Amino acid sequence: MKLLRDICRTPIPYDAEIGAEVAAGFAAFPAPARELIAGAAGCSPYLQGLLLREADWLHSAADSSADEAMASMLRATAALRGADLKGALRRQKRRVALLTALADLGGIWKLEQVTGALGDFADAAVDVALRDLVAAEVRRDKLPGVTPAMLEDDPAGVAGMSVLGMGKLGAGELNYSSDIDLICLFDDTRFDGPDVAEARAVFVRVTRRMAAMLSDITNDGYVFRTDLRLRPDPSVTPVCLSTTAAERYYESVGRNWERAAYIKARACAGDLDVGRAFLRALTPFVWRKHLDFAAIQDAHDMRLRIREHKGLRRDIVLADHDMKLGPGGIREIEFFVQTHQLVSGGRDPGLRARGTLAGLHALSAAGWIAPDCADALHGHYLEHREVEHRLQMINDAQTHRLPSGPEGFDRLARFMGEADTQRFQHRLKDRLLSVAAWMDPFFAPDSKNVPQEVEITPEMKAIVERWPTYPALRSERAAEIFEWLRPEILDRLGKAARPQEALIQFDLFLQGLPAGVQLFALFKSNSQLVDLLVDICATAPGLAQYLSRNAAVLDAVLGGSFFEDWPGVGELSAMLTRQLDAIEDYEKQLDEARRWCKEWNFRIGVHHLRGLIDAGQAGRQYGDLAEAVVAALWQPVQSMFAARHGAPPGKGASVIAMGSLGASRLNAASDLDLIVIYDADGVENSDGKRSLASRSYYARLTQALVTALSAPMAQGRLYEVDMRLRPSGRQGPVATSLASFEAYQRDEAWTWEHLALTRARPVAGSAELGARIDAFRRDLLSDPHDPGKILRDLADMRRRLAEAKPGGGVWDPKAGSGRMQDIELFGQGIALLAGSPDRTVHGQVMAGVAAGLIAQTDAQAVLSAYDVFVKVQQVVRLVTHAIVPVADLGRGAVEFLLRETGRDGIEDLASHLSQQQHIATQIIEGFLTSVQEQTAAKGSLP
Repeated sequence: MKLLRDICRTPIPYDAEIGAEVAAGFAAFPAPARELIAGAAGCSPYLQGLLLREADWLHSAADSSADEAMASMLRATAALRGADLKGALRRQKRRVALLTALADLGGIWKLEQVTGALGDFADAAVDVALRDLVAAEVRRDKLPGVTPAMLEDDPAGVAGMSVLGMGKLGAGELNYSSDIDLICLFDDTRFDGPDVAEARAVFVRVTRRMAAMLSDITNDGYVFRTDLRLRPDPSVTPVCLSTTAAERYYESVGRNWERAAYIKARACAGDLDVGRAFLRALTPFVWRKHLDFAAIQDAHDMRLRIREHKGLRRDIVLADHDMKLGPGGIREIEFFVQTHQLVSGGRDPGLRARGTLAGLHALSAAGWIAPDCADALHGHYLEHREVEHRLQMINDAQTHRLPSGPEGFDRLARFMGEADTQRFQHRLKDRLLSVAAWMDPFFAPDSKNVPQEVEITPEMKAIVERWPTYPALRSERAAEIFEWLRPEILDRLGKAARPQEALIQFDLFLQGLPAGVQLFALFKSNSQLVDLLVDICATAPGLAQYLSRNAAVLDAVLGGSFFEDWPGVGELSAMLTRQLDAIEDYEKQLDEARRWCKEWNFRIGVHHLRGLIDAGQAGRQYGDLAEAVVAALWQPVQSMFAARHGAPPGKGASVIAMGSLGASRLNAASDLDLIVIYDADGVENSDGKRSLASRSYYARLTQALVTALSAPMAQGRLYEVDMRLRPSGRQGPVATSLASFEAYQRDEAWTWEHLALTRARPVAGSAELGARIDAFRRDLLSDPHDPGKILRDLADMRRRLAEAKPGGGVWDPKAGSGRMQDIELFGQGIALLAGSPDRTVHGQVMAGVAAGLIAQTDAQAVLSAYDVFVKVQQVVRLVTHAIVPVADLGRGAVEFLLRETGRDGIEDLASHLSQQQHIATQIIEGFLTSVQEQTAAKGSLP
C-alpha cells in the first residue's frame, strides 16, 4: 500500500458514524489510511461522496505513491480525446480532488505540492480542451490559412493561440475549490491582414466553448470555474485578443493592479512560446526601472475598495470572517509581497518570483523586509491556506468565510485535527491579528503620525505659497501626497543651520522636478530620504539641483547595498558589464550606463557629505567609477562597431587613461583624459561588409567610444572626454598606432608629453596590448634623460601656466603656483628625473626622496599642501560643481569644508591655504633652482 503512506496527521471525524461507515469500505487499507479516510468523510460531505463514488479507482491506485498516481492522471488527461472529453475531464477532476484532499489532510504533501498538483491538472485540462476545440474549427475550415495537416505539424497544435494562467493558477498556488483566471491570446502575426478579424472570431468562439467545457455543471460535476475578466478592459474587449492589441493596451493605459496581476502570470496552455514571448514584451510594463512607492498607496486603496465592495468589517471577529479578503487574511499577505515586488522588482530581477512564499524569502534575502517578518508571514500563510482548504473541502464550495456559529467551528476545528475548538479559535485569531499588525504600518501609516504644520517666517511662507504652481505638484495625486509630506519637510528644514537658505535650495529642487507622484511616494514611505534631501539642500546646493533633474538616483539609497563597503573597480566593472549584457539595444545600453553611473556617483557624494569617507577616498572612488565605466563600455562599443565594419584588425586597441584618471583620482565634476593606441599588426583593412582601412577603423572606433561617453542622451551624459594628450595634441590622429606612438615618444615627444606619460595607465581594451604599452612606458621613463632640459622645460611650463591660468584667488585649489596643478607638475618632473613609474603625486614625490633629489621634510611639506588643496577641491566640486567664492557658499557647505579640512573657521582656512601655497611654492622653486645649479656644476644629477 503506497498511496497513503507517510501519513503524519489525520482529521478528527466530526460525524464519527459516517466516518466509520465510509472507512469500512476500505478494509484492505492499513489502519492509518482508514483513520484518514474516516476523518475526511466524517468532516466533509463532499469528500464522503467522492470516497464512495471513486472507491474502485482509489483501490486500483493503492499500489502507486501519491506522486505516481498524480503523474499517471496528468498523462491520462493530456491524452484525452473524442466526444466524451467533457465527461472524461470531470472524472479526472474528481480523482484529482480526492487524491489532493487525502494527501493534504494526511500531511503526505506539503501545501506547495497540493496547490501545484491542482495547478498542473488545471494546465492539462485547459490545454486538452483548447487543442480539441481548435482542431474542430480547423476541420470545419473555419480558421483562415490553417489546414489539419498544418495543425498536426505545429508542435503546439493550436495555430498560435495561447492561454495565460493568472493569479493563483499562474503562481502554482491554486486553492482546493478555486476558479481559474485565464487570459486568452492569439498571435495575429501568423495571419494575413484581412484574415486577422476572421481568425479572432474563431479564437473567441474557441475560448467561450473552452470555458463552458470546463465550468458547466453536469451530472459528473464540473472541472474548473473559469474567469476571463482579467483581460484588458473586459467590458468592451473580446474574450480572446491578439497579442498586438493586448501589448498596445498595457503600454498605453495599463494600471498598477494589472501590473500586480502579471507578477504571477504564466503561459499555461496552448502555444507556450507565444505566451512567453508576450510576457517578455510586458516586462517593462510590469517591472519599472525605478523604485515605485506609489504602488503602495494603490494597493492600500484596492484593499479598502475590496472590503467596502464585499461588505467586510475592518476589525477581526472570527464569526463569518473572510480568510481571504478580510483583515489579516490571505490576500493581505499576497498584496504585501506583490506590492514590495512592484516597488523594487524593476531594479532587482531576483525579486520577480511568482509564488507568494518564494517572493517573501526573495524580499528577505535582498533586505527589503526583515527576516522575522518573512518567517512570521510564511508560517501564517501556510496555516491560513490550510484553513481555506478545509473550508472549501467541506462542500466543494468556493468560500473563504469562517463559520458563523459554534457547530461550524466545531466541524472546522476537527477537520484541522484540533479537538479543542476554543483553542483552535484562539490560535486562529492570534494569527489574523499578527498578519494585520505586519500589514497596517506598511500600507496605511496611522493618521495620528501625520506631521503638524510648523511655524515659518513670512519670507519662507512666500516661497511655500508658490509651490502648487510647480510642475511636480500639478496632479491631484502628487498634491495629495505632498500635502502629507509638507509639514515634515518644513519641520526638518527649520532645524537646518540656516533654515531659509536650506528652504531656498529645496525650492530650487522642487521647481526643477518634472513630476512628483513617484518621488513624493518614495519620501512618504522612507522618511530617512527626507533627512538626506534636507541635508543636501542645506549643504550642497549643486547636488540638490542635480537631484531635481535625476531624482531617480534616490532609488539607490534604498537598494540595500548603498552603505556597504566600496566594491572596487573590478567588481564595479563586472556589475556594469552584467547590466549591459542583459540589454540588446545599443542606445539602451548607453542610457543604462548613464543611469548606473549616476547612482554610483551619487553614492560617493552622499558618503562624502555624510562623513563616511574623506576627500582622498572620494577621489579614488570617483576614479574607480570612471575606470569601470570606460572598461565596461568598451566591449559594447567595439561590438557595435564590429557589426558594421568587421572585427578589429590586428591585435586590437588599448584605451589609456591619462591625467587624473591615470593617477586614479577624480572629483565630482572631472572630465576624462584618454588616448587610444592600436596595433594593426600589418593588417591593412577590417574584414566586415563595410570594410575600413585599419587607420580609419581605429580612428572611428575611438570616436564611437568618445560619443558613447560624452553624448547627451535621455539619461544625460557620462563624462566629457579630452584627448589632447595624444601624440601631437589636437593635430594628431585620435587613435595612434603602437609603432607610431613608440617612435614618437622616443624621438619627437616634448618634455610635457613625457611628463604626461608618467600618469598613463591602460584601463580598457586589449590586455596584452595594454601590458606592452605599459612596459614601453616604464622603459622610456627609466631611460637616461637630460636633467637640464627637463628643469628648463619645467620652469617654462610653470611660467606659461601662470600666464594662462593665474588662479582664482585663495579659494581656487587648482591653478596658481604652489597649488594642485603646480604640485602635480612638480611630481611628474621628479618622476621623470628619478625614472619612477609611479603615477600618483605622493608616489612620485617620494620617489624623489628615494633618489636623493629632495629632502624628506620638503617632500612631506609639499604633499601636505597638496592634500589640503585636494580636500578643498573635492568639497567645492561636490557642492557647486564650480569654483565659487566662499562668501557665496551656504553655511552647510562651509561647515562641510571646515570639517573636511579640520580648520576652526573660514578665516583660519583661508590663512592656512595661503600659508600652504607659500610653503609649496618656496620648495618647488627652491628645488628647481638647486637642481639646476647642481646639474650645471656637475653635469649630472646628484
